[in-house]
Amino acid sequence: MNAIYELFTGGVSLQYFLIVLFGLLIGSFLNVCIYRLPRGESLLFPPSHCMSCSRRLKPLDLIPVVSFILLGGKCRYCGTPFSSRYIVVELLTACLYIGCLLIFGLSAGLIRSLIFVSFLIVITFIDYDHQLILDKVLIWFAGAGVLINWITGSLPLGNMVLAALLGGGLLLLVAVVSRGGMGGGDVKFAAALGLWLGWQLTLLALLLSFFLGGLGGAILMLLKIKGRKDFIPFGPFIALGAFISLLYGYRILAWYLANFLR
Repeated sequence: MNAIYELFTGGVSLQYFLIVLFGLLIGSFLNVCIYRLPRGESLLFPPSHCMSCSRRLKPLDLIPVVSFILLGGKCRYCGTPFSSRYIVVELLTACLYIGCLLIFGLSAGLIRSLIFVSFLIVITFIDYDHQLILDKVLIWFAGAGVLINWITGSLPLGNMVLAALLGGGLLLLVAVVSRGGMGGGDVKFAAALGLWLGWQLTLLALLLSFFLGGLGGAILMLLKIKGRKDFIPFGPFIALGAFISLLYGYRILAWYLANFLR
């Protein structure tokens, strides 16, 4: 009886259930952002519809994950298969939200991290699909970072400005040295990260992104998915490095200082 009471009065199990449900719902909205923003379409109009037969989808067709499974991944009206991307983004969002809950618990830091992660997902998939990091997404991302850090007192303004200059400046230097090997969107993305993470975690995020990018590129070439001359978007690796820094950055820095700078 105590376990049942805990479940329905804010216990741990209920927290995870709610964060998963919330993540699935937000993931469904992020799918809309990923598809429509690069095409310059409204996020609200027209309402969700089948891209093949243009029939408007009903609420029962839009339940995250559940509708996809029950409909066999196909449109109810014309039978055209839906992209598996939809269910991937929904499940990924839910999983990342769980990771944020594990680290931050029920706190202001959790809200901050969920917003941060949501932007990272949109940026990652748009860059993967179109090799493009949209300015309109980065403007909202940067503005949200400044506003949230100001409201919560997480970072002083000076730290945010310094981090933006260091992050953007570092990737700008890489772009100049590599003669186009780094895109302008990556540079602006790194600068926007600084407004969220501060200079220490921003530099760690970029260091991790270079490592992950090199490792990921090597794996793709070994699997012959990509060739040496093929373009591999770097935005997803920046996003992954940023996510790791957000959750474990200070632990990683403390471990490094304790073991290598004695």
